[in-house]
Amino acid sequence: MPIATAMRRIRRTLVTAGAVAALAVGGTAVTASPAAAAAPAPADADAHAQAHAHAPRSLDACGVRTGTSVFHKGGIPLLDWRENMEFDGRGTLWVSHVTGHRVEGYAPDGTLRASFPLSGPGGIRRGPDGMMYVNYGVNPLTPAGGVVRFDPTAAAPRPEKVVDGLSGINGLAVDPEGNLYISRELATGVLKIRPDGTKDEEWTRGADVFGTNGLEIVGDQLYASVLTDTSSPVVRIPLKDPARHTAVTRLSSNLLNSKFLDDLTLFNGDLVVASFRDGELIRVDPATGRSCTLVTGLRMPTSVRIPRGFGAYDDGRTLFVVEASGRIVKVTVG
Repeated sequence: MPIATAMRRIRRTLVTAGAVAALAVGGTAVTASPAAAAAPAPADADAHAQAHAHAPRSLDACGVRTGTSVFHKGGIPLLDWRENMEFDGRGTLWVSHVTGHRVEGYAPDGTLRASFPLSGPGGIRRGPDGMMYVNYGVNPLTPAGGVVRFDPTAAAPRPEKVVDGLSGINGLAVDPEGNLYISRELATGVLKIRPDGTKDEEWTRGADVFGTNGLEIVGDQLYASVLTDTSSPVVRIPLKDPARHTAVTRLSSNLLNSKFLDDLTLFNGDLVVASFRDGELIRVDPATGRSCTLVTGLRMPTSVRIPRGFGAYDDGRTLFVVEASGRIVKVTVG
């Protein structure tokens, strides 16, 4: 068995230990208690964020009312693992079903609109060309991986390879120029793939963060959640100078309260990151590192996204979450 495959199976085992308690928790409405007032951002926000990042603490609730409802029911937890998702802006939510080896497209009413097979799909994002890009080979039982793209407007979408020969990959981000950024759970360096499919080795050497998972581009910055670091950091990587990466915050202090951070998204100016182990969505101010718990009671959340071009859900108050339980959950904030 290849070392990378063995290590990824170990990761799944470790995560499952933390997930058992989460399975007993329902997705009911949550009323958060008031959090401590956040201090105004200092003049040197980066310095403040760095200092804050090295001061692990218990997270307060965010102090806003949230409610959850099930958009799509799950099946057998872990065996019905939905890993990632993205809205295409044209009325379809695309979901990577990593254990089912398929990509699914859902309409706003929750019905399955399209589906096609793909070996171990993971991170999925819309590109500037309107195409959808998906990592494959994320399932630890698949030997190799890469990235495919497909036309979300096609009656029967067919994936075409963009790059292959990758291993240990997970999350995905796409910048406005069409460059792909791919996280690796058990390796150092976020991969950068140019639009022509070639690797930007120099950029990847600069982005020398080990164990990245979720990725989100905000302006000229790439934000990454780190899975394997027991301090559960969220890292900021400048797209133009990746070697200048810094920790925005650290959300845990030791292995016992490590969050097993998964995907993240931008929501009303803040980052929202999924804690797989604790069944939480955590809100992070990217300027100061201030963090609070936005949602609890989820079942192994793996990805969180904002609806885009998805009917009545485009209200600025809604988040969608997919879980390793198989569920797709709608979260209303405020």
